[in-house]
Amino acid sequence: MKLLQITALAVLVAALAGCGTTTASRTTSGAAAGAATGAAIGSLSANAGKGAAIGAAAGALGGYVYDQNEKEKERQRGY
Repeated sequence: MKLLQITALAVLVAALAGCGTTTASRTTSGAAAGAATGAAIGSLSANAGKGAAIGAAAGALGGYVYDQNEKEKERQRGY
């Protein structure tokens, strides 16, 4: 069950991390999605606050990594 929860969080964070066009907006949207997902998953174990904090950190990191990847693609294309 825990593996399913972690996988669901990772998929959601990855899917929503790309929202926005700037580093700040992508990182923020990733953090928000991660916090919401983490809180939902954490509530299953009666620890929504800890889940939200962990989810926010993971989401922010995911959003930042996604942003840097997109910027590298743009540099390679010459934009």
